[in-house]
Amino acid sequence: MNYVRTAMLLAGMTALFMGIGFMIGGQSGMMIALAVAAAMNLFSYWNADKMVLRMHHAREVDERSAPDYYHLVQGLARNAGLPMPKVYIIDNPQPNAFATGRNPQNAAVAATTGLLNMLSPEEVAGVMAHELAHVKNHDTLIMTITATIAGAISMLANFAFFFGGNRNNPLGIVGVIVMMIVAPMAAMVVQMAISRTREYAADRMGAQICGEPLWLASALGKIANGVERIHNPDAEANPATAHMFIMNPLSGERMDNLFSTHPNTRNRIDELRKLADGGLGTGGRATFSGRSPSGSSGPWESAVRPTRSSAVNRPKGPWG
Repeated sequence: MNYVRTAMLLAGMTALFMGIGFMIGGQSGMMIALAVAAAMNLFSYWNADKMVLRMHHAREVDERSAPDYYHLVQGLARNAGLPMPKVYIIDNPQPNAFATGRNPQNAAVAATTGLLNMLSPEEVAGVMAHELAHVKNHDTLIMTITATIAGAISMLANFAFFFGGNRNNPLGIVGVIVMMIVAPMAAMVVQMAISRTREYAADRMGAQICGEPLWLASALGKIANGVERIHNPDAEANPATAHMFIMNPLSGERMDNLFSTHPNTRNRIDELRKLADGGLGTGGRATFSGRSPSGSSGPWESAVRPTRSSAVNRPKGPWG
């Protein structure tokens, strides 16, 4: 049902895009809008992952530059039956993470230094398992295409103000003004509805991948507290990517309402606790053993937190 609902929401967003095209140029404008939407989706399929990683200044790491983090993701990917994704770190104090890529063979996962500093190895495992669940469910492609169409709708709605008053427009200038206001809001609602639908599914599968629902439950509580307190300028500059993160990086949204990019954190934690109560995992009593063969303590314990002297230079640590 989640996939059916997602397909319906994507169809609705495409229809909205075509509707704006009709307002601008009648039937020919609608067909042009459809062609543009198809071209944008094709471009997103091949390039959106690279664009998102660049937007957030992510840097790729490997088993030499970040052994603990890399081997953690490697073990989880093996549990999930997935190819090894590319692994990235974002030098940002806000605790957060996301996954991207058009398919499991071309996937990437990224975590912020804030997340690695703030969470325990078990909690990091829960978060990265959640991101790998998005990869396994092909959510990364769906959510990237959604962000692309949503951005295009907002742009086209503004474009309609200058070119929507022609004879092909049956509603005249009043219809154009209404479209300028309603279309971006409708696109945002659809985009966020898709995100919320996919987050619950990724929480469940992520708990199965790491084997401990309470690891992710504990991580979500810490991340929610962190995003409320710590500003994320890259996310503020690229709000269309907010729904790709494990938690909304723009604000500490508490209400599970129509305009939230993610489900209510308390609701997510409650669902994960139900999985634990149902027998998945050991009730949080297990300890994570996914350390690197080098025996180092891991980036979560020995990471250097930014200070005044390191404000200019990127913080260093086992991840490189």
